[in-house]
Amino acid sequence: MNAKLKARLWTFWRGWCAPILVVLVVLGSFRSAVADWNDVPTGSMKPTILEGDRIFVNKLAYDLKVPFTLHRLARWSDPVRGDVVILFSPESGDRLVKRVIGVPGDQIAMYNNRLYINGAAAAYEPLDQDTIDQIEVGERTKHKFAAETLDDVRHAVMTTPPVAARRSFEPMTLAVDQYFVMGDNRDNSKDSRYFGTADRSQIVGRVGTVVLSFDRDRYYMPRWDRFFRDIP
Repeated sequence: MNAKLKARLWTFWRGWCAPILVVLVVLGSFRSAVADWNDVPTGSMKPTILEGDRIFVNKLAYDLKVPFTLHRLARWSDPVRGDVVILFSPESGDRLVKRVIGVPGDQIAMYNNRLYINGAAAAYEPLDQDTIDQIEVGERTKHKFAAETLDDVRHAVMTTPPVAARRSFEPMTLAVDQYFVMGDNRDNSKDSRYFGTADRSQIVGRVGTVVLSFDRDRYYMPRWDRFFRDIP
């Protein structure tokens, strides 16, 4: 390789490749350890989160991790009941979005889709019409809707009576650093009822907002009323 070609390659690397690489590493580290947004491909959190929503994930909500790893550098808080979190499935390693139902030390049970936490039944009330209206008109008649309250968090849940699902389980007590997570779409969610509890280290961030939303069944048309919608 002659000197002129080497000089050109070095100039190209220094002027273009190196800055782009630095930007990619910085952005990747930021998304891995600080904040990110995720596309939601399934309906396991309906009617709270719909397929096609882009959700904001605060990865500094609970701790600080080494970018691109689950190694924790600092821990300042823990998920609480009612939080919507991003976690890695204990079963498959897939990234999931679920709601925290039980925290370490809790006794959790469910009978006919009614949760019992430490012996007390969760409160259920009629769901507001605006949240129900987020579901397509032709789909609504298949489901039952309610507002469930966990501690001070009131959120939507949806059930589908014709579908075979695990609607009951006997009391279980959560060990240290173990969390019980479920989807708000109770009869169509693979969650702790099926794969067991999630370890604290598998929870990577808290979800708070739908940033953008696009309807996949309508050529990805924007759902303007869901932009910057808070997630209870």
